[in-house]
This record gives sequence, structure tokens and C-alpha cells, in this order.
Amino acid sequence: MKVGVLGLQGDVREHCTALDGAGATPVVVKTADSLASVDALVMPGGESTTIGKLLDRFELLEPLRDRAESGMPLYGTCAGAILMSKEIAGPHDAPFRVPVLDVVTRRNAYGRQVDSFETDIAVRGLDEAFRAVFIRAPVFEDVGDAVEILASVDDRAVLVRQGRFLASTFHPEMTGDNRVHELFVSIVRGAL
Repeated sequence: MKVGVLGLQGDVREHCTALDGAGATPVVVKTADSLASVDALVMPGGESTTIGKLLDRFELLEPLRDRAESGMPLYGTCAGAILMSKEIAGPHDAPFRVPVLDVVTRRNAYGRQVDSFETDIAVRGLDEAFRAVFIRAPVFEDVGDAVEILASVDDRAVLVRQGRFLASTFHPEMTGDNRVHELFVSIVRGAL
């Protein structure tokens, strides 16, 4: 099973390493042809406006929307989660999105870079706590009825699933713990 990692910005190498450890074959995706060759896609963190503009510039936005709408599993981390959100709260929208996840997301919800933090979180389905890294992280302020909250911090959703879509406001690829990527790989296997 080939799982793509959007290779425009963010922790591409780290996501590839985590996917490999989770039993998938990672593929860096930078073109429509490479997107067509994968079974699923991870959208890494970075700066959501920049990633969205690059998706548009590299002519990946429409093919990605088409693939997601026709059943391809997606996992977005931090900025990737913003790009998957149906609605953005606050004054700063992310105009180039793949709005497949029924959530309202607030960008930079915890503050600036200096307000970044790490904490252990309980994740539904995992036996032990997961160390989550939050860097200028968003939060899911509201979730639709079909969205399952898998983890929260201070009663704010930070890991959600909606069918074949998974999104986290933290960076699991930075921890060396592959369990969230294993969860995504299991979603992909179930969708194939």
C-alpha cells in the first residue's frame, strides 16, 4: 500500500519515516502524476496559506479535491488539518483548501511560536498516552455529527476522525511514536 506525503512544505521526511514504521510504503507527492499513484495522502504541517497556494500553483488542488471526494483517505497534521477543514473560524481564512472534514478550525489557537508546547494526551484506541507536539497549533472549535473526537486537550478537540479522514492539530511525526500513523494506515487498509 502506497501512502503519499505531500512534499511541498513541512516534515515530509519525518512523515515518511513514521509511515514506513507503520507498515506503509511512503511516496513523496509533488505532482498530479505522483498523487495518482498513491492510495492515500498525508498533508503535513507548515503554513497553511503557503501550502494551499503551492497546491494551486503546482496544479494539485483540483486533483486532490477529486481524489478525496471519490474516496481517497487523507490525514492532515496541523496546517494539513486546516486545509481539510470545511470552515475556518476567525479573521484569517485559508482560501485554497480541500474542505472534506466537517469541522470548524481556528488557526494559531494557542498563540504564537513561543506558546508552542508538548503534552501527553489520551487517544481513544491507544493503551498508553501519546506525547503530542503543538507548534502554533490550531484547534477544532466545533465538529459535525459524523466526526469522532479521538483526543482532546483542555476540552478542545485535537485529533478527529470522519470516516476515511483523520486530522490532528499536533505533530505526531516529531515524536518517534508511530501509533497515530498506524491508526491512519489501518484506515487506509479498511478503505482499499
